[in-house]
Amino acid sequence: KLCEGILKILEKDTKTSCQVACLEALRILSRDKKVLVPVTTKRNMQILMKLAKLDTVEDPLERVSEFPVIVEALKCLCNIIFNSSVAQKLSLELNLAAMLCSLLQKCKDRQLVDDIKCFDLRLLFLLSLLHTEIRAQLRQELQGVQVLTQALESSLSVRWTEEYKAAEDQDRPPLSLQETDCAIEALKALFNVTLDSWNVHSKNESHQFRYMAAILRHCLLTTGPTEEKTEELH
Repeated sequence: KLCEGILKILEKDTKTSCQVACLEALRILSRDKKVLVPVTTKRNMQILMKLAKLDTVEDPLERVSEFPVIVEALKCLCNIIFNSSVAQKLSLELNLAAMLCSLLQKCKDRQLVDDIKCFDLRLLFLLSLLHTEIRAQLRQELQGVQVLTQALESSLSVRWTEEYKAAEDQDRPPLSLQETDCAIEALKALFNVTLDSWNVHSKNESHQFRYMAAILRHCLLTTGPTEEKTEELH
């Protein structure tokens, strides 16, 4: 009942502060699988996707004031998809993976979007972990290897000296916590998407994997903000 009431409020055009408060409450409630049973519907998933800017390809990330709403909606979707097999099936029907890839592309070269990027990547990781069809869709239809590799490159701030050789800067400062978390989520999603990629057939695939290998080498030479985070990154 409480979750249904929250979603009814979120469906209306309410103030940003109200949306964030409702989403925070829903995120906590969505950790309970029993609570999710009556609210995991196509309509409710669409409400959260709209708040996470996953409902339209054309809508750019321009209003910074909306960013907390986007982040909280993505967090809710992470919990719901992790805890609900119904939501996992609906995510395929709603083409959620394609929307997440589109949102990730919108994050390129934008400021103040690290949290959005991180939870977008976490959701892609969960979908590719829990749904084999989405894993195949990411690899074959959505250029997932390229999209995720670019996200990893961006998080690590890679500079290139040659086509497949990243610059080695011994004096480079450690990554920030947000950069490290984004890189970790991108690596986890990439692992899932490339899990069955033992046979590389095309010239483009060969390029993508050599490009990714160079970034992974750079990653191993990169440090995080703490020893624990560096170990997690590696």
